[in-house]
Amino acid sequence: MVIEAIKIIRHMYRNFDLTTLEKEYSPSSCIDDINLYIQQYIDLSRAVTAKAENEKKLIADLPYGLLPDERLDLYLPSRGNNKKLFIYIHGGYWQELSKAESSFAADNFQQHGYTYAALNYTLAPQASLSEIVNQNRKAIAYLVSMAAEFGYDAGEIYLGGSSAGAHLAMMMLYTRWQDFLPAGDVKTDQEQNFIKGVCAVSGIYDLLPIAETYINEPLKLTPAEIEQNSPLFHLPGSKTAVIFAYGEQETSEFKRQSREMYQKLARDGFPVTLKEISKRNHFDVILDLADSNSWLSQQVFAQMQPAAGVSA
Repeated sequence: MVIEAIKIIRHMYRNFDLTTLEKEYSPSSCIDDINLYIQQYIDLSRAVTAKAENEKKLIADLPYGLLPDERLDLYLPSRGNNKKLFIYIHGGYWQELSKAESSFAADNFQQHGYTYAALNYTLAPQASLSEIVNQNRKAIAYLVSMAAEFGYDAGEIYLGGSSAGAHLAMMMLYTRWQDFLPAGDVKTDQEQNFIKGVCAVSGIYDLLPIAETYINEPLKLTPAEIEQNSPLFHLPGSKTAVIFAYGEQETSEFKRQSREMYQKLARDGFPVTLKEISKRNHFDVILDLADSNSWLSQQVFAQMQPAAGVSA
């Protein structure tokens, strides 16, 4: 089925020719200069990291595996401790960026009493998409197994990600955790439902459209990988709450991807939210996680503390 779909990809997606399809999946086509936003990630992350280091609230470069890129940074609560962990997974089409640009929102979470983790993973083409997905699973399994040592509840894990990071965050809901957790930590299926919420921003949940575009050159996705790693093709095993969001200034295809993923889960009774955020694009919408007054930030905190209540 997937092989045939790849052959007719241009007809499946509203008869886009290849040039138009590649533009639809090039989020920078909606902005003037992507480097301005990348620099914001860098500058904000450096400032947050420097503050956390000064306050001794940072545990840097924790190894969750044996490979050089299998590292994460952990930002500890600076005001109280709600004993909950928010894990941020960066985007970059699985080919760019790192944890170094991923801590821009950490201070906001620390100030609200949460632990914040920024994950690193090996980038394509050095790793396949399936390997990248499994690296993120390893990282989360490590953080679950180390919960007591780091001071949060192993059953209160929340994920967030932007673009490819949103895809990876959603893929974590399709995981046999007994394959990744240490043997002593494997419990019943119900007890393994430790991911309590996801914030998926401007994600790709159906990989078919990128199969014949330039994006696939370093990824070299196979039909089997597309099938296995497209969240839109499957339903998660547990009804985890998910916040879907994207910027007003994004391509029609990125908006469609979020809408269709939201609709699929909503039809099956998942507690899901969807929002197009005005005056935001693919790159700055995720920066709202650093602003405690933003809709996105408030929704995530409401998800982590349901009793607080936040109106949509």
